[in-house]
Amino acid sequence: MHIDAKSTAVLVIDVLVTQGDDTLYTPSPEEARVVENATRIVDAARAAGLPVVFCDDAHIPGVDQELLLWGEHGIRGRAVPNPALGAGSGERDFIVPKRRYSGFFGTDLDLLLRELGIKTLIAVGEDTNICVLHTLADAYFLGYESIVAEDATRTFLCGTQEAGIEHFQKCYGSVIATTDEVAAALA
Repeated sequence: MHIDAKSTAVLVIDVLVTQGDDTLYTPSPEEARVVENATRIVDAARAAGLPVVFCDDAHIPGVDQELLLWGEHGIRGRAVPNPALGAGSGERDFIVPKRRYSGFFGTDLDLLLRELGIKTLIAVGEDTNICVLHTLADAYFLGYESIVAEDATRTFLCGTQEAGIEHFQKCYGSVIATTDEVAAALA
């Protein structure tokens, strides 16, 4: 796998910790694996000079539609990127708050990526079949290519991990890779 460092960014989708009651973001052994692998990719991307974009839930209580389906989760001011990722510590780190599944819907993510000259996204994050899926759908519709680090994503709310990965591959032409493969390609 070849990664062009000049036109690639890492997209970290909803790898969060929360304060207070949260119906979705609770620590688990499976999440720890995702955080560890996402951190390896973020560190490798920073070392290679790639932008790292954190697309994070920042829901408004009593307003956002998702809260009706999933309960209060990812509330603005109470949800932040997992500290292991060091969001904001890199020279080319960006944080894009989102209020819907897709990191593109109602945000300036597309504008940011175009201004950075990005053509390919390396996706890590949670939930594979919801926020990662909808973000990559919009990425595909907007003409971006994608690489999904399957062991740096996880499904815990809807469907299976395998079905999500198959969807990325068949419907969006995503390259499916492991954390080791992505880190090696960034070295």
